Amino acid sequence: MDKESPRSVSFRTHRRGERSNLNQHSKDVEEGFPLGRVTQDYPMKIVWKKGFIRLVLVGGILWMLLILLASLFHVWSCQSSISFFSAMCNKESKVFSMLDSLGFVPKGQSQHRCPIPVVSDPDKIKIPKGRTPDEIVKNLTYVLDDEILPDGTQTSPLFGGHQNWAEREESFRLKSDMKLHCGFIRNGGAEMAPADIKYVKKCRFVVASGIFDGYDVPHQPSNLSPRSKKLFCFLMAVDETSLEFIKGNVTVREDNDGGKWVGIWRLVLLKHPPYDEPRRNGKVPKILTHRLFPNAQYSIWIDGKMELMVDPLQILERYLWRGKHTFAISQHKHHHSIYEEADANKRRKRYARPLIDLHMKIYRYEGLESWDPTKKTVSDVPEGAIIVREHTAMSNLFSCLWFNEVHLFTPRDQLSFGYVVYRLGGLFKFFMFPNCEYNSLFVLHPHIREHSSRIEWVTSWNQLKGNGSISNKGKDWDQASAKNGLVESRGGLGLWTPYPANLDSVVLPPVARTSKAG
Repeated sequence: MDKESPRSVSFRTHRRGERSNLNQHSKDVEEGFPLGRVTQDYPMKIVWKKGFIRLVLVGGILWMLLILLASLFHVWSCQSSISFFSAMCNKESKVFSMLDSLGFVPKGQSQHRCPIPVVSDPDKIKIPKGRTPDEIVKNLTYVLDDEILPDGTQTSPLFGGHQNWAEREESFRLKSDMKLHCGFIRNGGAEMAPADIKYVKKCRFVVASGIFDGYDVPHQPSNLSPRSKKLFCFLMAVDETSLEFIKGNVTVREDNDGGKWVGIWRLVLLKHPPYDEPRRNGKVPKILTHRLFPNAQYSIWIDGKMELMVDPLQILERYLWRGKHTFAISQHKHHHSIYEEADANKRRKRYARPLIDLHMKIYRYEGLESWDPTKKTVSDVPEGAIIVREHTAMSNLFSCLWFNEVHLFTPRDQLSFGYVVYRLGGLFKFFMFPNCEYNSLFVLHPHIREHSSRIEWVTSWNQLKGNGSISNKGKDWDQASAKNGLVESRGGLGLWTPYPANLDSVVLPPVARTSKAG
């Protein structure tokens, strides 16, 4: 028995080894290795597998690094002080056009947002000393009292004044000393409280905005540097309706001098709205910022529904000081011609269609052609929600002329901008920057509620004259019995004053719709 025990153990060990070999052979067969080549091919298979995986991983890492480097180069180039590289981000530049013609620019829809080549540190921005010298118009004064009639009586005060066609024509003839209508006729409306008048006198740098008809609340700017918080006055013009609405929805703080504040914004009440139409009231602080805040040297206007995302000093450096401009505004995303913009306004019911057509016929008669690439301007249509200005005499003159057109015709200020540029014959220099930068300056918040004026729904002259009804989502508005009527009593009077020429033969240029969104 003792002699058989080692043999039995040895036998079991041998059998286990055989089973192990059989299992390994079976596994190799299942994996596709011929039984005779298992020993020599198996290590090569392992090496090949591991090498392929490593190759894929290294290739993926290299590809991601390449994408990262390209993205970093793009960001750097947009913010570079070297004009060649920064120009690659500007779709209107010759460098971009050259790259596009060589096929290096991918085709497709235009960018909605793009990096803004701003100086990274607002504390390092050098503010120019003094003011940009006035070379053409050196002294600008304004009509403050409305006209005296031939019998010696005076008309009821109208905020924009009763400018006649001859005065309008004369206002476009530039001289060293000029006096013209520019809103703020005495007792015409939009009066400020004494406490606000005193406060704004100290403001040299202004970020201005406005809310009218109670359809928004102020949005606090983001990314403000401590330097800009000390340097800028943030002034929000409001009417009485909006002030009450804001008080009911957000916290309004009142200081010891009677000033009202929402966060960083000081609310500036404009009592007695000068116009019947809320949108036209909103043009007063937007276009006439230099009249509302007369001691300001620089201003940045933003619409009330916008939250500013870029430091104001960076904006002034980028859009004014770097290129030695005094006026900067974004180009429209979709339209270049005011006739194209007018067509979009009619489709979207932004104002009475026959009045928009009459407005455009006057401009057509006075020689304004549709925009085309041969024009010296980037576009005739701005995206006016952000306007950056130095308040020089020429810049202020342009703003007055622009406002006078809004006062005389329709409140759609984008329809008048290109006309005033045209009438000044290239003497007004401005910077129209790419729309994708415009969309990177702010966050656009939706209105809390939409407002709509009856006149926006008018489609025919019969409706304007009270011979028809306007259907608004099933509700008929009978302007014949309406309390306020459809026709504005204090704005757009140029459309109801006989024009000194026959417009019957004027044909508006055909409009090709270039964008579904436009």
